[in-house]
Amino acid sequence: MPGARIEQGERVTLRTVERADGEFLQRAHADPKIRYPLGTVTHMNGNQMDDHFEEFIEDEHNVSFLVCLDDAGPDHPAEDETEPIGVVNVTHVDWDRPALAYWLVPDHHGEGYGKEAVSLVVKYVFRTFDVHSIGAHAFDYNAASRGLLDSLGFVEEGRGREARFIDGEYRDTVQYGLLRREWNEQ
Repeated sequence: MPGARIEQGERVTLRTVERADGEFLQRAHADPKIRYPLGTVTHMNGNQMDDHFEEFIEDEHNVSFLVCLDDAGPDHPAEDETEPIGVVNVTHVDWDRPALAYWLVPDHHGEGYGKEAVSLVVKYVFRTFDVHSIGAHAFDYNAASRGLLDSLGFVEEGRGREARFIDGEYRDTVQYGLLRREWNEQ
């Protein structure tokens, strides 16, 4: 059951990730259409998902949001009408450069939900934490993710050549950054 509402956009709601969302997360991490674009080569069983909650989601230095569609609309979301469609994480929010990561279930790719959700999280991080910038990376073959970062004002800052072995070959990672002043200018 999705947790409390943290941010509300026009079409998506960001909610806290709760342990009850573990099954949704576990299914997503097993899906090759999500796993490979993220560079995650393995899936998690139930015990590993429990460890993931303890070590990552519940870590006080990270923030995680469940991206949801609330059928009742922005003013009156009913809990039984909430559909989780993805996650946005920000790690090391107490550093100068926290790292952003995100994914949506494939059925909702290309509809603009990812851009709206990531935009809400960037706004949340800059409003809530005293950070100078936010970093993110995408793999060279993930044009959708790279386009999303570009559209939000992130700037390509570097490339890790053949940095990760994914789906049978070594792939480049492309590093992006967004400075607070660049975000404020938007």
